Amino acid sequence: MFLREILNPVSNLKGAGPQVSARLARLGIINGADLLLFPPRSYEDRSVKRKLADFAAGPVNCRVVVISHDWFGFGRMKTLKIWVMDEEGTKAALICFNRPFLEQSFPVGQKMELFGRFGYKYAELQSSGFDAEAVPEGQNDNTELRKGALRAVYPLTEGLNQASLRKLVSQALKLWAFLEDEIPPSLRNKRKLLPKAEALRKLHKPESMAEALEARRSLAYEELFYLQIMVAKRALARRLTMREARLPDNSLVSAMKERLGFELTPDQQKALADIFGDMSGPWPMARLLQGDVGSGKTLVAFFAALYAVSAGEQAALMAPTELLARQHADTAARLLEPLGIRLAYLSGNVADSARKPLLAALAKGEVDFIIGTHALFSQDVEFRSLRLVIVDEQQRFGVLQRMALGSKGSQPDMLMMTATPIPRTLALTVFGDLSVSTIKTMPPGRLPIITHLARTGNEEKVYEFVRKQMALGKSAYFVYPLVENSDKLELKNAEAMYEKLSKQLYPEFRGALIHARLPEEEKRKTMLDFSTGKLSFIAATSVVEVGVDVPRATCMVIEHAERFGLAALHQLRGRVGRGLDQSYCFLVWSEKLGEEGKQRIMAMKNMSDGFEIAEEDLKIRGPGEISGTAQAGALKLVFTDFAKDAELLEEARMDARVLMETDPDLISKEGSIVSSVLKKANPFSGHEAAVVGQA
Repeated sequence: MFLREILNPVSNLKGAGPQVSARLARLGIINGADLLLFPPRSYEDRSVKRKLADFAAGPVNCRVVVISHDWFGFGRMKTLKIWVMDEEGTKAALICFNRPFLEQSFPVGQKMELFGRFGYKYAELQSSGFDAEAVPEGQNDNTELRKGALRAVYPLTEGLNQASLRKLVSQALKLWAFLEDEIPPSLRNKRKLLPKAEALRKLHKPESMAEALEARRSLAYEELFYLQIMVAKRALARRLTMREARLPDNSLVSAMKERLGFELTPDQQKALADIFGDMSGPWPMARLLQGDVGSGKTLVAFFAALYAVSAGEQAALMAPTELLARQHADTAARLLEPLGIRLAYLSGNVADSARKPLLAALAKGEVDFIIGTHALFSQDVEFRSLRLVIVDEQQRFGVLQRMALGSKGSQPDMLMMTATPIPRTLALTVFGDLSVSTIKTMPPGRLPIITHLARTGNEEKVYEFVRKQMALGKSAYFVYPLVENSDKLELKNAEAMYEKLSKQLYPEFRGALIHARLPEEEKRKTMLDFSTGKLSFIAATSVVEVGVDVPRATCMVIEHAERFGLAALHQLRGRVGRGLDQSYCFLVWSEKLGEEGKQRIMAMKNMSDGFEIAEEDLKIRGPGEISGTAQAGALKLVFTDFAKDAELLEEARMDARVLMETDPDLISKEGSIVSSVLKKANPFSGHEAAVVGQA
């Protein structure tokens, strides 16, 4: 009964008519649970009283009286001006942009509690960003400001103000004052959590910042706890999917190791042992293989494919771009075809004349290992016996896409790969039901990439350094944020810079232009010419970020580096340093470098370890794209700060797992208001929960 009531529309509250409800909906507030779980972005400290005359010292915070109304402007642009005066006789104007209704709310003679920053403009003391509340009739001038020094400050949308939102929250707190605790009492006591009703009251109406922080911690634990319950349920459901355990044949893997001519790194060997154990187990593998750029994940994936093929079954590898898929196919042909592996390549650009016989061979089992793009999960693609699904750069696919490929087999093993290292907190949250293998050690002989910073205007030195490298037979990338000129952004673009590089800077060297808008065949030929040394340089966009492997390339020049995310910068830098020669990365930044851009640039200068960079990226911009959840809906944990709540996550994870194993009936069928909002906003609910459990 409780959960159904609190999920009633917010329009049931007084003052939340159709217009207000529509504005609240723009903030994601549809029902009572949404409103109670809508966190303030900050708090105003109103413990310090300050008269109008002292406006320069900080926000004004005093009691005033309305002395007159005025209007300025014409027609629909008319704006209300409310003149007020404090008890010392100082006058000021309140400029009410888009708030004409305040004329009725604050008639002449009305006393109000006023808070806001003031300044002189047009020879009068005024404020347009003020907060005012009417003083109830009967209070005398000596009555102190209303109890509660802190006021919640919420994110707003056009047509809403702080006062009206606070009133709605106050109503909600009174209406649902009987809020039930959904966290078991034993856990609440163990973790020193507030009861839910108290936590929500202290969140919205704290008496001190300590209370506000205590409330956020309790609510953050609860949303993490229920998220971990979901993760634990997915893991449990997968382990209930039993199959006949079969020990993979090692003969093909042994033959491949002999052909390599070098030893796998310790981390590669450990990852391969993990995969061997999973594929011989009684339930389908669900493993994430993460490793820094150039660490050898693809080679491990090829070994995993050999396990599937040696059992008489099929494997599929899906890559996010045709460029990367073709490179994997070329590498597989070099390494696997001599072992007798029957390979195929499929993308949306494969002509029907070749596609139909390829699909027929795949359905008959005449193809052992197929590599391709999202075309692999097309409806007409059928397998005789799909045993292993490999998803490269998994964060670039949505969970539904991963499910579409996985559904083409009968309980296939799933191996997801990412070259974007995932911070531990996100790994436990987003991929908490997956086994994780990590490759940190790099192949022997690789030298650390040297990173240099250069300000726009000083890039001539960079160009000259690159010239000397190309004269030695090396190759270089030049990367830009735009394909072509933009009227809105004053940024270098790949097309214009290709002209400059080829005609002015390096006329003696051959180069090419590559970006996402070019035909796939043209991009493939360009990268083939670049990798074989026919081209000395390419001007590109971030299309070269993923998977391009050119050992002869020793220079990466990224112009307007501040425009790229930290993960993208790290991926781009990883395109060089893939051979035995010393490699260099030049980050050219503009004078319009913001604070966040500066953080990214300095992180790239000072860090080379992808896992350190991932943690820094999490601090700078949150979990969004890092986790890949942007492909399946943003990870909307409103109270959790992943950079600060690692310990809380560990506690919630441990508690959820213990409870699921010992007493799962303690978790109610309906769950909590927190879990209900998670299910609405989280990518791991309902239908897709099972998908992530497999993928």
